[in-house]
Amino acid sequence: MLALLVMAALTVAVLMAGLVLALVHAVAPTGDGDDASASVGNATGPATEADSTGTLPAAEARDALAARRMRAVPESASRPAPLSNRDPGPPIVLPRATHTGPAGVPTGFPHTPEGAMAQLAAIDQVALESGSLAGARDVIAAWAMPGGPTTTSWSGVRAMGTLLSAAGLSGGGSQQLAVVLTPRMGQLKGSVGPDFVVPCVNFELDVTLMQTARGATADCQRMVWQGDRWMIGPGDEPAQPPSVWSGTDLAIDVGYRELRHG
Repeated sequence: MLALLVMAALTVAVLMAGLVLALVHAVAPTGDGDDASASVGNATGPATEADSTGTLPAAEARDALAARRMRAVPESASRPAPLSNRDPGPPIVLPRATHTGPAGVPTGFPHTPEGAMAQLAAIDQVALESGSLAGARDVIAAWAMPGGPTTTSWSGVRAMGTLLSAAGLSGGGSQQLAVVLTPRMGQLKGSVGPDFVVPCVNFELDVTLMQTARGATADCQRMVWQGDRWMIGPGDEPAQPPSVWSGTDLAIDVGYRELRHG
């Protein structure tokens, strides 16, 4: 999910508000424990269904797609930067939710790759904007299938813990803490059949505690169509995507496209 190193780096800006920062070394969702550049690997460009699956059995194809490393970027790429004058291409149009699901997460998205991306964005937004460990845990408990991320393993929970620790807060957060996560760009890493998609969402993250720290953070997840909704599927979390300030040349270069709501 969200890169813990990016989350910790964002809190450096909160030092202006007089907070004591405890910078925690990040562990990538895959457990590699490498630095930010290494955790996203060296692959370039998004995968397609054909190059994701090849002739592998479905389960192996899903694992291969999720584990495929994405392009490396420096940690500084997550900070606000000049916007590009280039045309990023047609936007990805995300469908709108039709109702509210478990843990207060908007849902009702269609059985399409864009629907999977919209559901992932909604899951991440509700979890991180809760501003508490309990809120993040409630979300993943309701939206992960058996064998998927848990209330202790999910990188979103660990990211929340890192943020609260760096801000000197308890797991319950604070009324003075405001976290706003806005989906700005995205890419479809690939799919295996109609029921398995790995979407990646690049967010703008604004953390306010007396003053506001701002940066970018990205998330990819295994999204599986289960019954009548997209859920986070079983298996290791995908290789960490590049966290890049949206609208920059680099964001376009790594394959991100603007997100619009239909």
